[in-house]
Amino acid sequence: MIHNENVYSIPAKFRRIENLHILLWLLKDVCWALNLRVLGMIMIIPTITVAVMISWQTRKIQSELLHNLAVVCWIIANCLWMTGEFFGWDEGTWGARHLALFPFSAGLIILFYFYFVLAPSKRFRDKMRERTEEIIQQETE
Repeated sequence: MIHNENVYSIPAKFRRIENLHILLWLLKDVCWALNLRVLGMIMIIPTITVAVMISWQTRKIQSELLHNLAVVCWIIANCLWMTGEFFGWDEGTWGARHLALFPFSAGLIILFYFYFVLAPSKRFRDKMRERTEEIIQQETE
């Protein structure tokens, strides 16, 4: 494998599932925007499931895993907020919109940890670069 620090690559099977996830998330949000409650609620299941699958498949690459866990938190918050709007539970101190701040905050905490604790360490970055190359090599064999 040619090592170039300016090029980021991931295995194709990882990319395919990430692209599927974008489609599912957009479909869920279109249902939300169109107030299609039943379909929107159904779309929660595959959208969160694929987000968790992406996190699992990147579990060996800590930098990817942490970002994907933040996305899982974001989607959970997004689904909570959508559910609240669909059923009129989104207003008030304990409304779904405010409750969504908990998973949103969890995602932010994960990313703050990554960017302010792990990422500044050259040792961590080097380890992640090596680990990523190992995973790519394994996935492409």
